[in-house]
Amino acid sequence: MDLLTQIDFMHALAGMAVGVLVGFTGVGGGALMTPVLVLLFGVAPQTAVGTDLLYAATTETAGSAVHGWRETVDWRIVRRLASGSIPASLVTLGALSWLGSVGKSAQHEILLVLGVMLVLTAIAVAFQKQLIAYAAARRPVTRGHEAVPTVALGALIGVAVSLSSVGAGAIGVTALLILYPGLPVSRIVGTDIAHAVPLALVGGIGHWIIGGVDWTLLASLLAGSIPGVIVGSLLSSRAPDAWLRPALAAVLLVSGLKLLF
Repeated sequence: MDLLTQIDFMHALAGMAVGVLVGFTGVGGGALMTPVLVLLFGVAPQTAVGTDLLYAATTETAGSAVHGWRETVDWRIVRRLASGSIPASLVTLGALSWLGSVGKSAQHEILLVLGVMLVLTAIAVAFQKQLIAYAAARRPVTRGHEAVPTVALGALIGVAVSLSSVGAGAIGVTALLILYPGLPVSRIVGTDIAHAVPLALVGGIGHWIIGGVDWTLLASLLAGSIPGVIVGSLLSSRAPDAWLRPALAAVLLVSGLKLLF
């Protein structure tokens, strides 16, 4: 049956709401969509993560193309991140497949990691300006010494994203700002988005193979999120950032604590 005829209105509405918020704030859809699917719609954690990864890969491809066209992507950093994140993602997916075959314990592990990552993302969102100021005030890292920490950061992001679909947005940008304080914020954001696309694709395909992707759900989310991201991006300059970011951080924090406790 055609996926378009099975689009669910409530899922599409949730996708649009998340898309608008992503356009407003720049926070990755994984930090918003996965908890919505788990807490509001009762979707199994592994299915929510796998579906959201392919959702994120689709929506962020356009963003990556725009940043590439504007030359706000540092491909050297992307390669460093990917050299750590892709192998780490593959290993994590293999472990998830094994855990899932021995008693469904993978679902509990995913919820635990998702809760922790949401709390960390809430902190990154709430204190983003302070963290940027801290990074800008630091002396630039000695050239050549940032390679190993960047690969290690990529590995951590690869594990976190494969388990929870969260980590490549606010947290990744914040860490890169500290590692590369001399780069403009726009270039850091573009680099993070460019790295997130192949990582989300690898993670999403891996979850698909494991059996953790709902294609009808994915179609419904994209039907709402694509116009939502466009609207949010167009209105972002008018967004009341002074209260929107704290409110978003509060939602992420409550969601994370609810999953943990």
